[in-house]
Amino acid sequence: IRAKSSDKDTVTVAGEGGDDTPKEEQWEAALKATVVDVEVGEFRGHRVSVWDLLHSRYVPEENRKELLELYQAGELTLEQVKTVVSTIVAKTEAAEAEQTSPVSGPGAEPRGTEAEPGPLQED
Repeated sequence: IRAKSSDKDTVTVAGEGGDDTPKEEQWEAALKATVVDVEVGEFRGHRVSVWDLLHSRYVPEENRKELLELYQAGELTLEQVKTVVSTIVAKTEAAEAEQTSPVSGPGAEPRGTEAEPGPLQED
């Protein structure tokens, strides 16, 4: 019988398995065990692990690699990774929603029409 709540047990179990990279398993397990309430996109209303968010379509591969490297190196805490990933997901979803919304919203055309005559009148 193993206690699930102890990080030390997880590390010991990973080390006992004879794996070459027990540290990798430890940080990966932490990312998988840490969940976030997500209020955007396909994850709306669900609790999703930081690991799943990192590997979702919302986080570009370049960002994912950088975050994982910084986390593994100890330059970012788990909480910082959680915050950054949540922010990336929210911003990506907002950008996607903006791209799918109509471009000619109220005020989009008048600004363009009003802005053009100014320089022409000065010439």
